[in-house]
Amino acid sequence: MAILPRLQEYLESHHAQYEVLKHVNTYTAQETARVQHVPGKEVAKVVMVKKEDQTPVMLVLPASYRVDFEALQAVMHTNAVLEEEREFRTLFPGCETGAEPPFGNLFDLETVVDTALTRDEQIVFNAGSHRESVRMRYEDFASLVHPYVATFARPYSPVYVKNPYEDY
Repeated sequence: MAILPRLQEYLESHHAQYEVLKHVNTYTAQETARVQHVPGKEVAKVVMVKKEDQTPVMLVLPASYRVDFEALQAVMHTNAVLEEEREFRTLFPGCETGAEPPFGNLFDLETVVDTALTRDEQIVFNAGSHRESVRMRYEDFASLVHPYVATFARPYSPVYVKNPYEDY
């Protein structure tokens, strides 16, 4: 599968500058960052949540971040919970599950981008498959998607597990 045709048509119709990156299958944004040799903070991942009224919302955040649901609640003024794949799979026709591009506007979805993603000149994101990504300037992405930008994510904390033999 190549880049999602709906995405490609949208980018080309708006004369967007972008680069398609082909790579081995990756199933997480962190894997994509690793195989593309890009910092995780520059790879945009999609996390789907649903509000209390069951409305789906697309969250876009750096691969190296996680959703802070307390902060998200403050931003959205409502509770939100993670959607399961089976709940949102049909919202993205033509996409491999888990490889949705962060263009909620193409799927009639509210899109909220974490401020951390706005700090880098370029971002990389899934293009509808687990084998292709797109690289483009964040500024161009924002002008095409018109997302709501807010702080709702935090960097993953490194987990330290004490080695039981380290005192010896």
